Amino acid sequence: MTTPTTTSDDLREQVRAGYAAAAIAVTGTGAQNPSASCCGPEATADSMALDGSFGAGLYGAQEVEGLPAEALAASLGCGNPMAVASLQEGDRVLDLGSGGGIDVLLSARRVGPTGRAYGLDMTEEMLALARANAAKAGATNVDFLKGQIEAIPLPASSINVVISNCVVNLSTDKSAVLAEMFRVLVPGGRIGISDVVAEDHITPAERAERGSYVGCIAGALSRAEYLDGLAAAGFTGAEVEFTHEAVPGMHGAIIRATKPADAPQLLPVAGQDESQACGPFGCC
Repeated sequence: MTTPTTTSDDLREQVRAGYAAAAIAVTGTGAQNPSASCCGPEATADSMALDGSFGAGLYGAQEVEGLPAEALAASLGCGNPMAVASLQEGDRVLDLGSGGGIDVLLSARRVGPTGRAYGLDMTEEMLALARANAAKAGATNVDFLKGQIEAIPLPASSINVVISNCVVNLSTDKSAVLAEMFRVLVPGGRIGISDVVAEDHITPAERAERGSYVGCIAGALSRAEYLDGLAAAGFTGAEVEFTHEAVPGMHGAIIRATKPADAPQLLPVAGQDESQACGPFGCC
């Protein structure tokens, strides 16, 4: 449980360590950390697939057919962004907190050879797993980038669709995440993400009582907080739809919003040299 003395850096390290342990548990490259908890109240990586609220069980069998078993085993999300992202041939898609790569690989299938799917993760172990899964799947229209979702290493107006699966709640600066989503989207671009969201009457203290931060519970926004945050970032048409209860008063949810087609060109984020933030694009 988060305490008043826990810093943002502490929480980020807890999240990084938890997901590193989950990746290691899948690959068998090291000792598991039995106390690691990812996306589910005090759940371990091995138990996630058995929980109907989190994991690969939220995808249809036909949808994930042909994906590497390791991609399924590393799926620790609370929903299925593919159900709401409405991806089209040629889209450039960015998955925030891409983990073992399941949503990137599914996106790559949908956008086809003329599109591109990018995964962003801060955890070396998950990035290594995701790249291995992409190689096993034969996916050639994917790129996995290391970085933090509060400072996306891609240029402004370069992405058609941003997806994410139970990761925004893990950030300690959610306003920065929403602003970064807006920045990298092209005018008219959209988000289609899954996240844990609290009912409006559930206080932050009550959220912390229901589960840990790294377990995707304590750091969750309420529905009203999400809608207000999206509006403040510049999004329009925002929706937060509950899909299933994760813990009492808190739900897996799908979040949709659009960057206005007439949105002005954005400047680089403060402190970021965008000429060095172009990643696989090569230039801005």
